[in-house]
Amino acid sequence: MLKIFTILANYFTYNIFQLERGTRFANSFHFFIEDTTKIFALTALIIFAMGLFKRSLSKEKVRDYLDGKPKWFAYLLAVILGWITPFCSCSSIPLFIGFVEAGIPLGITMTFLAVSPMPIEAVAILGTTIGFKTSMLYMVVCGFAGVIFGIMVDKMGWEKFVERFQKADKKKCCCNSNQDTKSKKITWQNRIDDAVGDVKDILKDIWLWVFLGILIGSFLHGYVPQEFFIKYATTNKFFSIPFAVILGIPLYSNATGIIPIMETLFLKGVPLGTVLTFMMSITALSLPQMIILSRVLKKGMIIRFVSFLTLSFMLIGWIFNYLI
Repeated sequence: MLKIFTILANYFTYNIFQLERGTRFANSFHFFIEDTTKIFALTALIIFAMGLFKRSLSKEKVRDYLDGKPKWFAYLLAVILGWITPFCSCSSIPLFIGFVEAGIPLGITMTFLAVSPMPIEAVAILGTTIGFKTSMLYMVVCGFAGVIFGIMVDKMGWEKFVERFQKADKKKCCCNSNQDTKSKKITWQNRIDDAVGDVKDILKDIWLWVFLGILIGSFLHGYVPQEFFIKYATTNKFFSIPFAVILGIPLYSNATGIIPIMETLFLKGVPLGTVLTFMMSITALSLPQMIILSRVLKKGMIIRFVSFLTLSFMLIGWIFNYLI
């Protein structure tokens, strides 16, 4: 199925533009066309599917459903919901606030928040490069880390570090449109229309980051020698992990925006764990995302959240570098 994007890139690169095979520019251009079409098509399709799902989800029903269920089951649902939410921290914050207001325990909601920057949408695309089994293992390990953080929040009484959400900023964010369905009768046509609206709104917000990510990835793919990455990123599998975290924090992108760069680094020989750590640091620890989260989390929780995720990402990176 995904081969169609390679065929399309071949057609544009070698038939329409008649570039010479094997040249640096042709390799970069082919990578750009293939990843642009693949990522935007898959992203739009999955946003639409997840939009339909979200329109069928009621936070009050979630609370009632969890009532009386074992705690491990609630954490499992939080992980699954974190996996299927789209692309950016600000898309997770409205759901996070809603769950707390609905009375869902804070540890469960923090598990959702910890897992949501690493969505299954990105993993589905990433699987085409690193393999779907490895991709699924990565997703499960990240989910387990999110559960550990949620349990810590519950056991250590960190509720005091969370803002009272009824006073939180209600400013519209990139993924919080078309969700007020209480004023109209909800039909499948409403859900479809709103899901289409999600596709338009989210792509409108993230297209530039995805485009820039693909552009950088294309340049790295065609023009940066493989020896550069082997020399600076594969010399030491241990110290390359904290180095990847340091590089990722100042950057900003969503998971789909960083995947083209990540694909290129992996194909150039950078160890998988180092590449995964770099991606997770950008999507979950970047300074812009911490600024967004500071609207609803106090400094104490931000420090704990960042510290836990940093340690988790480093451990995950080392595991994948040495065991996979």
